[in-house]
Amino acid sequence: MAADHAAVGEPGPTSPPASNTESRALLRPSSSFLSAISDADEALEERAFEPAEKVIVSVTGDPDADYERQFSLGGGAPPFSWRKLWLFMGPGFLMSIAFVDPGNIEGDLQAGATAGGTLLWLLLWATVMGLLVQLLAARLGVATGRHLAELCRDEYPDWARRALWLMAEVSLVSADIQEVIGSAIAIKILSTGFLPLWAGVLITALDSPLTATLFSISFIFLSLENYGIRKLEAVFAVLITTMACSFAWMFAETKPSGKDLIIGILIPKLGSRTIKQAVGLVGGVITPHNVFLHSALVQSRKIDPEKECEVREALRYYSIESTMALVVPFMINLSVTTVFAKGFYGTEEADNLGLENAGKYLQEKFGGDYFPILYIWGIGLLAAGTSSTITGTYAGQFIMGGFLNWRLKKWIRALITRSFAIVPTIIVALYFNASDTALDVLNEWLNVLQSVQIPFSLIPLITLVSKEEVMGMYKIGPRMKVWANLYLSTNIGCLMQMVSWIVASLPIIINSYMLLDFFSSETEGVLATSALCVAVIAYASFILYLILRGTESPNRFAMAVPKNSFTLRKT
Repeated sequence: MAADHAAVGEPGPTSPPASNTESRALLRPSSSFLSAISDADEALEERAFEPAEKVIVSVTGDPDADYERQFSLGGGAPPFSWRKLWLFMGPGFLMSIAFVDPGNIEGDLQAGATAGGTLLWLLLWATVMGLLVQLLAARLGVATGRHLAELCRDEYPDWARRALWLMAEVSLVSADIQEVIGSAIAIKILSTGFLPLWAGVLITALDSPLTATLFSISFIFLSLENYGIRKLEAVFAVLITTMACSFAWMFAETKPSGKDLIIGILIPKLGSRTIKQAVGLVGGVITPHNVFLHSALVQSRKIDPEKECEVREALRYYSIESTMALVVPFMINLSVTTVFAKGFYGTEEADNLGLENAGKYLQEKFGGDYFPILYIWGIGLLAAGTSSTITGTYAGQFIMGGFLNWRLKKWIRALITRSFAIVPTIIVALYFNASDTALDVLNEWLNVLQSVQIPFSLIPLITLVSKEEVMGMYKIGPRMKVWANLYLSTNIGCLMQMVSWIVASLPIIINSYMLLDFFSSETEGVLATSALCVAVIAYASFILYLILRGTESPNRFAMAVPKNSFTLRKT
């Protein structure tokens, strides 16, 4: 045994120092209750996935070729493999569900009914913008082996870290309320009104980890995760397929004009009457908690951040997978927008459409040849609400564990995360049960809450992926390594960094306009206006702090590094 330890450079079978043993003992749970809920077995830090849970996508262990040796000798990237792409498939599709949650679907139908097909080009470019953000999140997770919430915990001082955590939780809860209510509306539609909204909320809760944990009714989510992340990804593939089939059926039933569809995608148009809908489309694409989620999901594959060949292979396949994954939600959003543009653009109902009454108006307008279109709408909406609710739970676990470093068992984290959303959702459902108009007002406020949080995920993300001490050779910026000459790589890196900041600033500026318009119409009186001014100043000051911290840190670090130093991180 001693020889074995010496061979791998580990200490022999001697007792560890007493002080180290005592310190680890103090950090272990001190009671049987804490032992039951905590998960502090070996590691003392929260991790997105344990090593045994990760999917093996070995590059160096491929029996056909020694890619690590080939890569180290300058042989370039290994050839493309469909088998490896299949192994990397999954995280991008879980991430893509946030692009078709009930809040986005409501924005799509309102944009179609109010603006017709004139905003389809904006939907396309907003999806492209969302793809870039998600690629940066994946890059961060793969290159560092840690997700955004964990890195924010180390990057920012305690007060800023807690503020960022609070903002992320507010965004998550507001999105979750929309998702659960969307599922409840779908259940109400499919039960032909027999089950009221609050009953739908409870049924949605029954399918969540919260009720599964408390009442042992459904262990689907947690049991699938325990059997492996691939099983969970398969469930989401079924839900995404259900959504795609439902909304494609609606598209086929309503028969929109192909010519108008192509013109709407290719020719940009934006009128003064459609600015609000345009803002809603762009603002709904970037969901703050989804950025945290994707940076954690990419760690479900076994990648060694210290091996350049593995990291670059993972970034390559994740880029392909994320792009493929976002094609599906784009087609779903496109279908919803064009269906409601065909049926309700220029009609009296256009200004009154929402998730609650959209199915009824669809049924009155189109009926359905073989199956009532009302129920097709309900099935698609239920799949969207259910899938986004589960991914919201997943994101909440990563956010809480990463920011607070809580080593809790998964069922406890799921319980806490779901309680934050289910309890206020039930209250909301009971209060707004009989009023469609009140639900629309609530949805506006929830969209505002999510819009406010966008800078607090995008700015830390771009700050971290631009820092060499965090990303090493994988940072975006002047030293971003690409397979080209040095001059070209420097210019591409600078361009990538500039584009990233532009993409981050666009939703912030757009949502600032939306917030200004919203609060100017909702705020009355001196006291309310004064409180709003104070909140705006505090909000803008925090954003300015994050931006200045993000732009100054790399400059300070660059001054300490010789300009001709392009040494790569050792593998």
